[in-house]
Amino acid sequence: MDALDVARLQFGVTTVYHFFFVPLTIGLAPLVAIMQTVWWRTGDERWLRLTRFFGKLFLINFSMGVVTGIVQEFQFGMNWSEYSRFVGDVFGAPLAIEGLAAFFIESTFLGLWIFGWDRLPRGVHLATIWLAAIGTWLSAYFILAANSFMQHPAGVRFNAERGRAELISIWDLLTNVTALATFPHTVGGAVVVGGTFVAAISAWWAARAHHSGDVSAVDTFRPAIRLGLVALFVGGLVVAVSGDTQAKLMFQQQPMKMAAAEALCDTETGAGFSVFAIGDVENRCDVRQLTIPGLTSWLATGDFDATIKGVNDLQAEYEQKFGPGNYKPLIPVTYWSFRLMIGFGALSAVLGLWALWVTRKGRVPTSRRWALAALWCIPAPFLANSFGWIFTEMGRQPWVVAPNPTGIDGVRMLTHDGVSPVSAATVWISLVSFTLLYGALAVVWFGLMRRYVREGLPAANPPQLRTPDDDRPLSFAY
Repeated sequence: MDALDVARLQFGVTTVYHFFFVPLTIGLAPLVAIMQTVWWRTGDERWLRLTRFFGKLFLINFSMGVVTGIVQEFQFGMNWSEYSRFVGDVFGAPLAIEGLAAFFIESTFLGLWIFGWDRLPRGVHLATIWLAAIGTWLSAYFILAANSFMQHPAGVRFNAERGRAELISIWDLLTNVTALATFPHTVGGAVVVGGTFVAAISAWWAARAHHSGDVSAVDTFRPAIRLGLVALFVGGLVVAVSGDTQAKLMFQQQPMKMAAAEALCDTETGAGFSVFAIGDVENRCDVRQLTIPGLTSWLATGDFDATIKGVNDLQAEYEQKFGPGNYKPLIPVTYWSFRLMIGFGALSAVLGLWALWVTRKGRVPTSRRWALAALWCIPAPFLANSFGWIFTEMGRQPWVVAPNPTGIDGVRMLTHDGVSPVSAATVWISLVSFTLLYGALAVVWFGLMRRYVREGLPAANPPQLRTPDDDRPLSFAY
């Protein structure tokens, strides 16, 4: 493996690892805010206990996301310096806004929320968690705007003298049609993760409390189950609608990715969608099985009889346009990651609908099998999100900045042109180091989450607002 291969492997490892924390943070923040809002409006201490319980889990996950996310940004300078030189004027803008504005809002108000239980009026304290949640979503948008530029350049021009892309419109960059479609899809997927997490943990605890005779815990976790399931359902609807929009944009902007997602080697009219494949997906097109007629054409255009260009025809077209080279992504990865994304997403939806049915009219199953089944539901939406990003990034290859089919001459870069001029051994050292470090952090994260989930609900002691002459010791929620 040369420096390019190792650098790609390192970025893939750190990105997938980091993105296990991101959707839970994005999805859990508004749910914790909703819990506190219900307590603020009703005075029902069950919701205060839920706020503190899930708030603690949210903070553990948030801190891990921050630590692992910082490494990604450093990699742009360390492993991808040529890419940074080419697009730094453009790519750096949304990242700077994310760090200086969105993340500042997110972290500042989260700090006020953590330490403000006994120091801020209840309404002001409630506002801090909502502002932290908004900051989380803003951070996601600016990161997605930067990534969307790599998928579909907008708001830029190519400076031939300097050999780099230059930003000419921050508005066009931030309102890139790809970013506008990606944001609701990503946030919707994160809400599914957060909803599944809340519902599953609450269902496990409700069943456990029932067998131990803790009626108070059962009554407390019952509404949390429904809240999580409603969030799962709403997030799933957003994912489905935005996913359809994304598929049609993908066909317009990156037709090779669409063809690779179906392992469609030759152009077809009324292209079908295969459920699975057996054999050499990379080189042969007769290995697709259980094909649903016309579905790929409909996903791409809304027309079951539309013509979809195949990988081989697009390869010849790109060679004529961009010169000799291999412009095909790794088809087995794109083919299977696309199906695993859909499969785990569909599994999450089915499990959510089933759970909504069995918990209707205040019912809460209390069997031990139900409790264990609830916990095993948690990985499904995480995996759906991860495979979605693997498909998005691997399907763009071999481009690190994909060409805009509508123009912007010169604003494109092949992945092998963006890597830093360093040795493979150097990148290997950092890859092994970060992998070991991330492995240790994963153990710490799992241990903390497991510990505080098993610890259960905190005591129902509503915080008291401090007065200027109050000499009580500070009592923080966490």
